[in-house]
Amino acid sequence: MNKSVYLLAATALLVACSAKTPNAVDAPTAAEPGPLAAPQFASLTGDLSINPERLVDIVKVLASDDFEGRAPGTAGEDKTIAYLAEAFTELGLEPAGTEGWVQQVPMMRTKIQHADMAFAVAGKPLPLLQGGNIELSTARPVTQIDVANVPVVFVGFGASAPERDWDDYGDVDLTGKLAIFLVNDPDFSADSSEAVAGVFGGRRMTYYGRWAYKYEEAARRGALGALVIHETEAAGYDWSVAAAGPGERVALAAAQTPAPIMVQGWLQWDAAKDLFERAGYDLTELRTQARNATFSAFELDGASFNLNADVAVDQFSSRNVLARLPGTTRSDESVMISAHWDAYGMGPPDASGKTVIGGANDDALGVAGVLEIARLLKAGPAPERSVVFGLWTAEESGLVGSGAYVADPVFPLETTVANFTMDIMQTAGLARDVILVGEGQSDLEDDMAAMAARQGRYVTPENLPENGLFFRADHFSLARGGVPVVLIMGIAGGADLVEGGREAGNQWIADYVGNCYHKPCDAYSDAWNLDGVVQDMDLIYGMVNDLANSRRWPMWKPSSEFKAIRDRSDALRQPKD
Repeated sequence: MNKSVYLLAATALLVACSAKTPNAVDAPTAAEPGPLAAPQFASLTGDLSINPERLVDIVKVLASDDFEGRAPGTAGEDKTIAYLAEAFTELGLEPAGTEGWVQQVPMMRTKIQHADMAFAVAGKPLPLLQGGNIELSTARPVTQIDVANVPVVFVGFGASAPERDWDDYGDVDLTGKLAIFLVNDPDFSADSSEAVAGVFGGRRMTYYGRWAYKYEEAARRGALGALVIHETEAAGYDWSVAAAGPGERVALAAAQTPAPIMVQGWLQWDAAKDLFERAGYDLTELRTQARNATFSAFELDGASFNLNADVAVDQFSSRNVLARLPGTTRSDESVMISAHWDAYGMGPPDASGKTVIGGANDDALGVAGVLEIARLLKAGPAPERSVVFGLWTAEESGLVGSGAYVADPVFPLETTVANFTMDIMQTAGLARDVILVGEGQSDLEDDMAAMAARQGRYVTPENLPENGLFFRADHFSLARGGVPVVLIMGIAGGADLVEGGREAGNQWIADYVGNCYHKPCDAYSDAWNLDGVVQDMDLIYGMVNDLANSRRWPMWKPSSEFKAIRDRSDALRQPKD
């Protein structure tokens, strides 16, 4: 799971711990909270079943010290790719990469060094300190950045959303300028009396609230750079998280259209407030004004940005691993199951002296799930549609591997039926519910509720939708390509466990996030109870199997940011006789 989710998960836990009743969606009568025994959870896989021993065997290998934490571009990657290719071969699947089992992913690591940067207002400098009041990086393969007197534009929340009758940009020209954005959505802090309330999903973050969208929109409009003003509540994490690893960035090295902006990052609130005050504005008042549809971007008179910096650039190649089970009658239509194979490599010794950050749950267990579901599908009747299995690189670096696939897909996104992603599974035992990430996005949510009901379970939405967890794992790359998605992530909300209820589910999150997340402690343990993992994998298998033997195309809901993308290719998905 991507690093930026860490504080989000911890914050979600605090909210979840205060909840007195489950927030259920379409909860079937049979699964109302109450005493529930393990036999009441029916398997969806018939004579075949998810084998927890196989899951353990795979995790023990991938998270072992021999694999050195599976960091992209290392010997650990080489071992991982070989292991996964052999596993798919033994299952009898087809290689589905551009080079056998793999798809090459050109990557680069950049670090801004020796940076001298400042704002200036009416000729008076406002110094900026990397990691102090600004975090600035680049996704360009440049070794020197030297810009002066760059005009500064305030773009409010930076949303251009015609389906919501909203445009923060107006007639402003961003070419060669620095855009400054507020974080999250226009209605994040709105009260019920404001016209904007609910236009952007209320407290639930939309894609327009994500910093990645703001950077991309700035690039589309020709900006030289973009900064997001940091606010802890609206961002979902404090300044220490936003400023972690200042100046460093791992990105896709392949050519992109449009090219990334030259510089991007976070601006600390007090520094932004000082800048605006010097330019004659009250940032707090502007934040309120930006929550009105009449707001339009404007240049800060007399304000400019200056930067002189050296950049260290390291380019290398990594690999996605792809396999395919061909369909019998509609093989050109694909259902995809995925996880990320990378972890965090080697780190400083922990209290026990261990240095390998093996990522047993994040995300070797998800990889094991992909392989195990592949085994069941291969052993059963051949599906009518093809099933594609994607194991991505560099999720921890910012969804780079899945993003590379979407930029250059092996199988058309337009005829990819759906994507199912597993990234961190709850290992505390059977649960009465399954956690839904991204409520209100697609009708796959209805499929999930129906499949959970067949297991005797119900659906519970994630705890803090305002923090945008839906946009922070590999499934999101596919969503941006228009593919309806489902994410199973154990730390999205404390599960209603059969043994201990939601309190025990929240405690599991606290223990994992507090002790083992992105640390050497994330290793296989005999204390794991994989009954709940089997439930969730069984649910995914059922949903995949149903779609792979269906002519149905899941749809984005009308309010989803991704519906328009899918709609543009609707003709390619018309039923074929």
